[in-house]
Order: sequence, then C-alpha cells, then structure tokens
Amino acid sequence: MSITADLGLSSVDLPAAGPRLSDAALALVARKVSGAEWDSIVSGFDAVCQEQLYAFAVRRWPGVAQEPVIFEHGGRIVGGALMMIQSLPLGLARIAVSKWAPMLANVADPAAATIHRGMVDALVAEYCQRRGMMLSILPRASTDPINAEYVALRERGFQRGSSLLFPNRYIVNLRLDDEAQRKSFQQTWRRQLNKAEKSDLTFEHGGAERIEDFKVLYTAMTDRKQFPDHSAYDTIDGLMALDEPLRPELFFVRHQGELVAGALIFKAGDRAVYLYGATNDKALPLRAGYFMHWHIIRWLRDNTRAHWYDLGGTDGFQGLHQFKKGMVGDAGVIRPVPPVANYATRPLAYLFGAGAFAARDALHAARRKLDGWRNPKARFDQEPHVTEDYLK
Repeated sequence: MSITADLGLSSVDLPAAGPRLSDAALALVARKVSGAEWDSIVSGFDAVCQEQLYAFAVRRWPGVAQEPVIFEHGGRIVGGALMMIQSLPLGLARIAVSKWAPMLANVADPAAATIHRGMVDALVAEYCQRRGMMLSILPRASTDPINAEYVALRERGFQRGSSLLFPNRYIVNLRLDDEAQRKSFQQTWRRQLNKAEKSDLTFEHGGAERIEDFKVLYTAMTDRKQFPDHSAYDTIDGLMALDEPLRPELFFVRHQGELVAGALIFKAGDRAVYLYGATNDKALPLRAGYFMHWHIIRWLRDNTRAHWYDLGGTDGFQGLHQFKKGMVGDAGVIRPVPPVANYATRPLAYLFGAGAFAARDALHAARRKLDGWRNPKARFDQEPHVTEDYLK
C-alpha cells in the first residue's frame, strides 16, 4: 500500500498494519491530493459533509494542517478522509483528527463495511505506525439503531474518547410524498404548520447572490438574542464560493413583502444538513419556521438525491428538541453522534493526545458556564445525554 502525494511529493511505502489488521478489510491505495482537487472529488460522495470540505476546514481551523487523502481500489475511488494534523504545545506530540470520516463514496456498496475497515487500516498505518501520532476519528451519526462504523473502530482497538454533551441529531426522511410526510409529523407540529399556512406567508428559493439578505437576518437575530456564537458561521463565504453541488442553498420566508426567516442548507450527498437559520421578531407568532422547513423538505425531495435531512442538534434547549422531534415524526430518526474513537501504537502519543482532549473538554465546559453566567437565556435546559458505545 502506498500514499502517493501530488504537489511533487514521491510515493511513500506504508508499513503493514500489523497483527491488528482488521478482519475482512479491503486493501486500498491511499493518495494525497490538493485541497481544491479534494473538494471536487468528494462532491460526488454519498457521505460528503461540510466538515470534510477543504474550503470549510481551512477557514474553521486556520492553524491546523489539512491533509486530504482519497482511497482507491482497482482504479476506482471508494472513499476519503480529510485529516487535520494538530500540533500540541511545546511540540510534545501531534494528533491526526478526522471528523465524520472516513467517508464512503457509495454508502450502498455491498463492500462498504470492508472498504471502511480498509480506510481505517490505512490511516492507522500512516498516522499511528509510521508517524507516531494518536489517530482520532469521529464518525457521523448513523440512521441505523447501531452505529456500525463506530463499532468497527472499537473492535479495531480504538478507545472511547470525548462525547458531545447533547449528541442527538434529528434526521427527517425525505423520500415521502406530501401526504405521507404530513402524516409523519407529530400532531402538534402538524397543527402549527396548518396555522402557518393561513398566515399569508410565501416561500422563496434564493440564489447565491442573496447571501447578504441572509446575513442581515442572521446579524439582527444574534444581536437580539445576545447569545454567544461559537458556530462556524464565519465559513459561509467560503462555502458559498464553491461550485455545485457543494454550494449550500438559500431559502427565505416572506410576510407581506418583508423577509421574516431564512435558512442555509448543505444539500450534497445522501444527507442534506441544516447549517444556519435566522428569523426576525415577527417569525415566531407567524410560525414561519414550520412553514419554511415544510417547504425545504419538499424542495430537497424534488431537487436533490438526498434521502435524509439532518436538522442538527439542540445545544441543550428543550424548545428546539420539541420542534425538531415533531418534524422528524414517525418516519425519521433521532440518533446520537457517537463518542470520539482514539488509537495510538505508542503509549506517549496516546497519553499526550488523550490529555489534550481532556483539556479541551474542560475549556469548553468552563466556556459554557461563563456563557450562562453572562446571559441566563444561554443556559441549556435539557439533561445531558450519555451516549452508548454499543459494545457490551
């Protein structure tokens, strides 16, 4: 197996993954590519997500080295992983991190499980064995009851690491006709939608040139709520500069000529994702959010190949939980993002890497407390959820 880097780098022979080589793993060829080439290649992947885009990562984490790696079998691209190399203070160690990866090009491939194992084996060989790092992988939430990718990592010898405080993702089934979709919604959600449809609202799909309209709504909302914004909102200009199908879609709701709500949706791959939403003061009594999401669901069904619409999480707010749970309804699923999975072949690499994650978690916990102290409305009112690791 080799990693072949472009940009003038020569091939590097990787050591075999050793006695821990996964059962039924497919032998793959791994090749580094440039950031622009990476985004172009993965635009056709089923499992593509915004966190795995180079255009997103270089803006979200500017101090971290990005290494896009694609995997091939028999001359065919079968998957990839955007690896982020984080150096620890004082040069003690480096961590190789990949969020929601490795990604499969075709999630329905009969060999998907063995391809995934092969990609993990190649990453272990390169980053753990050859370069002496701790490898940290966070799989995306599965639509199945058991997250098979996380289970495969644990069976491979990865250790459970950090988990999100509120890990649940709310995922809508897009492959229903209008009647079945409305029946799927919980009764309260459906009743609110019926009221919204009597409020003289109109739905608009906007082009990329209307990003400033969204920014005006978003800025007004954040100024009104005074919530600290720790999101990746600063990356949207980079995302909107991407070519199709990676460029997010803009949607708006108008009432009597005034924009009252807007949303930015990532729609490539088999799972569309709600990135950002914005409303003004009039949106809540008009129930504009119900109206907007209903029409977004229909637009995604009719204009994309996505099977699912990921609404994201709740950040610990019960009101968001009720809204999203009602929209997911009977046909969708609520599934957790699994814990981070960590692996290292050198004890010191694991010690330093796990310590770095523990320090980061403590910092985030302190920031949440500070945010809640500054603005009581920013305090979560849901109980934190402990994710299973599916292994007994």
